[in-house]
Order: sequence, then structure tokens, then C-alpha cells
Amino acid sequence: MTNVFTLPLAIAGADIDELGHVNNIAYLRWAQEIATAHWRASASDEMAAQYVWVVRRHEVDYRAALALGDSALARTWVDPAPKGALWRRFVEISRAGEAEPAASIASDWVLLDAHTRRVKRVPSAIVARFVSETEAGPQ
Repeated sequence: MTNVFTLPLAIAGADIDELGHVNNIAYLRWAQEIATAHWRASASDEMAAQYVWVVRRHEVDYRAALALGDSALARTWVDPAPKGALWRRFVEISRAGEAEPAASIASDWVLLDAHTRRVKRVPSAIVARFVSETEAGPQ
């Protein structure tokens, strides 16, 4: 089973656009923040020192508007099987207490060696930190 990580979100005045709701760029910032928090909470110190992640692609579906004063929550998890150096991450951002997300984000992240910045295949030791053995695909 994949490890679902959650993070409460604070909607600030700077997140609100001229239409009176959260601006699209805030959702991407939150996707970055929760991905980083999930990595830091789950990776060993050695892994965090050895590897860094970069985004290759974001896909965002906006379903409902969030506004200043709303309580919001982000949830994230990864695809059970990375493909080489590429690992798909999913993020849902919801108004607290609502089942349907206000936005759903799928991002492709690429693993790099922290020192050389060269692309690295996602090691099984990292996968094991985020996915149970029964779901992990071939490495």
C-alpha cells in the first residue's frame, strides 16, 4: 500500500487572485511543499543527502475554488512503481471536511544524484520507504 502523507494548508492573502479565490500558482506551490515534506519525512538522512528531485511535468485539474478563510488540506502519495528515474506523484488539495478535492495534481518527478546532478534510477530502498512490497513493481 502506498504511504499517504497529509499536510494542512494555510491560505494567505497573497494566495488570492483578482477573482477572490486561490490563484492557480498557489496549488503548484503547495504541491511542491507537500512533496518536499513527504520526502523529508520518509527518506533516511543518507538518502536525503545523496539524492534530490526535480519536476518534469505537472498536470492540474481544478474542480472547486478555495477562498481566504477556508481550511484546506493536501494529501500526497506516489505511484507504486517508478519507471527508471521517473516517479509519478499525486496530490489532492481539498477544503477541510470535503471528500471531493478542489484540485488534483499529477506530477512526474525525476531523481538526481545530489552531487553530480545526473539522473539516477529510483533505488528499491527508496521505493520501500514509500510503498509496501506487495505493491512495488519490478526495479
